[in-house]
Amino acid sequence: MKKRFLALAIASSLTLMACDSNTPASENSVNSETKQAEHPLIALHSATEKDVKAIAESLQVKYQVLTNIPSEQCNKDIADGLCFEAEIAFTATKAISAKDWRIHFSQISPIQSYESDQLSVKHLNGDLHLLTLKDNFTGFAQGETKRLRFRAQYWSLAESDAMPNYIVSADNSKAHVIESTKPYIDEETGLEMLSHVVAITDHEKQFKRNAKDKTQWLNSASLYQRNAEMFDSHKLALQPTIAKQIIPTPKSVTYRDNGATVDVAKGLKLDLGNVSQQGVDAALARLADLSVNISSAKDALPLVLNIAADDSKPIGSYHLSVTASGIAVEGVDETGVFNGLMSLASLVTLGSNSLPLLEVVDEPHYAFRGMLVDVARNFHSKAFILDLLDQMAAYKLNKLHLHLGDDEGWRLEIPSLPELTQIGAKRCFDTQEQNCLMPQLGAGVDENSSVNGYYSVADYQEILKAATARHIQVIPSLDMPGHSRSSVKAMTARYKKYQAQEDEAKAKQFLLDDFDDTTKYSSVQFYGDNTINVCLESSYDFVIEVMTQVKKIHAEAGQPLTRYHIGADETAGAWVDSPACKAFVANNDKGVTDMKELGAYFIERVAGILSDLDIETAGWSDGMEHTRKENMPAIVQANAWDALFWGGHSKVHGLANRDWQVVISSPDALYFDFPYEADPKEHGYYWASRQTNTEKVFQFMPDNLPVHAEFWFDRNENPYEADDTKTPLVSGTRFLGIQGQLWSENTRTDNTVEHKVFPRLLALAERAWHLADWAVPYNYQGAKYSQDTNAFTSEMQQQRDKQWRVFAQTLGQKEFAKLELANIDYRLPTVGAIIKAGKLHANIAFPGLTIEYQVADGQWQRYQGPVEVTGDVKVRSRSLNGNRAGRTTSVKQAG
Repeated sequence: MKKRFLALAIASSLTLMACDSNTPASENSVNSETKQAEHPLIALHSATEKDVKAIAESLQVKYQVLTNIPSEQCNKDIADGLCFEAEIAFTATKAISAKDWRIHFSQISPIQSYESDQLSVKHLNGDLHLLTLKDNFTGFAQGETKRLRFRAQYWSLAESDAMPNYIVSADNSKAHVIESTKPYIDEETGLEMLSHVVAITDHEKQFKRNAKDKTQWLNSASLYQRNAEMFDSHKLALQPTIAKQIIPTPKSVTYRDNGATVDVAKGLKLDLGNVSQQGVDAALARLADLSVNISSAKDALPLVLNIAADDSKPIGSYHLSVTASGIAVEGVDETGVFNGLMSLASLVTLGSNSLPLLEVVDEPHYAFRGMLVDVARNFHSKAFILDLLDQMAAYKLNKLHLHLGDDEGWRLEIPSLPELTQIGAKRCFDTQEQNCLMPQLGAGVDENSSVNGYYSVADYQEILKAATARHIQVIPSLDMPGHSRSSVKAMTARYKKYQAQEDEAKAKQFLLDDFDDTTKYSSVQFYGDNTINVCLESSYDFVIEVMTQVKKIHAEAGQPLTRYHIGADETAGAWVDSPACKAFVANNDKGVTDMKELGAYFIERVAGILSDLDIETAGWSDGMEHTRKENMPAIVQANAWDALFWGGHSKVHGLANRDWQVVISSPDALYFDFPYEADPKEHGYYWASRQTNTEKVFQFMPDNLPVHAEFWFDRNENPYEADDTKTPLVSGTRFLGIQGQLWSENTRTDNTVEHKVFPRLLALAERAWHLADWAVPYNYQGAKYSQDTNAFTSEMQQQRDKQWRVFAQTLGQKEFAKLELANIDYRLPTVGAIIKAGKLHANIAFPGLTIEYQVADGQWQRYQGPVEVTGDVKVRSRSLNGNRAGRTTSVKQAG
């Protein structure tokens, strides 16, 4: 799931250490722009607090990817010799005569080797690196640049790979963030930017992953062509159609009286029937936000609610009727009534009081319609989560998977274990990690930064209550046994605290680490100390304590904890030299006879602990698949995240054939931290896909995973084959649902989260709720699929694209206005444009949004049709309310 592209490509369990290689004289220009002979004599002195602060304020840093083409200097023993080359340039705007200072910085993958005549660098842990000064360091003359050229494994294809907040420090001095590496917020887009990152411009060296990479850089011209093929040749008078649209699409809609409407300007007179006020308050509040109010006026339109239980229909099913004389919503349960009211809200077009007369009979395709948000790597505020819950409910998503614990942060207060949040919830600069974690992921030194933080019990219970009011289940996750560094370090700090008090029993009570373990390993994110020791009884005491507390917190908030996500991530190679584990395996009273069985044993045992607490177990597929079914509870949820082009459907089917509840979490379409489009300025990691736009999410057919080989490509944009003849689903087997994922390694602000989640969340909701009539039914006999097969027929594609056009225009002309009303910073699309015969032609993926253009750095103007232009031209989109702009792109002359 959260594995980076560089870790997934080739599993590596090596502990990586940087190599110090001397630079040939011919390469001196790489290292310093001032020749040694010409360097002014600088009397060096050990750095003081004043020096460190001055360096932080004046040193200019530039980070630049040079090439992704492996050279002979790449380490052939790591990642099959795949590596990229980059350079960090340090320029002194003021002379620096201090020595003995150092820089800590985050780098997406460990540096293998480097060249610099006066600087040294080594990988510490995770993505944290240390740059130090060599003994021959001569200081910086004013204006001098020293360069560090290095190689790191795999690739760096996006500008967002670089991390902010380089930290300069010295002995007996406070650490400071180098000003030139601090992020800033772009006033037009509202997104975080990094000024020290040099733009990627070279298609062959910087943009492509390797020689086989067929990915095309999506420029304004190619985007124009794509938009034109989808919309321009299908001119439709869609406004009346869009007014009738409900997202997600209902199972059945019948329109009355040839497009007749009813006016709701005078409000709705509510008759709750047998429905509780509490159960529908949130839906009524959304209607009110959209200017459809509950009224006591005599001429208000009646709104009658009713529950008519029907066990033959799925939970959440409903019947909505809009007539000239009134509106009726009937659900099979209270959730169904709530969903019916949300469909009524979906019919609303802002600025209009008219609703179409219709009848809706609707039910969900999947029981589990989820969204994961990772708040562990970088914290995201309670306000964001509450806003997200509003939008999830509006589009009938019903599961919020909150990823609350990982290597870089623990985000939930556990009152009996205060160290988890006192230490594990913040990153600052503490090399002993007794007061905070070290600043991985470019966190900086400020423990009060927005990337730090946690939900207090009161905060979390507010989230739970808001979710309950919106008929959403919160599924918490505190990852274990891997991805657990924050809890491991917090419990180590707890141990030291109580050891100092000479209370050894309390010190060891919840210890997660065997201090005598000399195992050298590297996790998928390059940590060598992030895994709970599964052979210590105190580790299980910790799990019991945490889960007992979390269950209590849920109960007090009125949303019982019925399902918990273990995470179930393991770390290959951990524990092998742990004395505790050697003794555990030798003892052999737990059925474990090999170190390789320890991870599965931990998951099985934790699942048993959860069962004893009456909590169902969920986990990620890669950890869960190693367990023995007979040792697992009867009900198990497995989130299947394997990439389809790597044959991921086979693992998914294997888990489903265990009779487990499988939640499809395929990264090909459902990882919302991935870039929307293939452009190095698009934000996000990309190990499975470099272009996951809203349309691709809309195209997803979760019931039939292998069929995507007919029209999707692998991560290098090459065709692939999916062979489903070996592990087809057992006849009649179905998946529990689907889930979108937002991982937060380089997602530091709430605005960036919203930019990544929206509008993809609306397409997620469409696929989770509605079974498209163009979807290819699953073939339980098994089949092979490729670009040469035709299970997904041209007629199906035409139907899909027709429905996408309506969906896209509904977003652009109706739903985006609602998102803006709720202050959701959804991603504004980049604009397609060409210049042909001296005229600018522009289009957009969501017709209805404003297009703007700029000629020769002049004023931005609204595009209303082909217009004559001369000189350099740029285009961008603008939000309906005018408050935000999309990313600016340059326009190319048509060939």
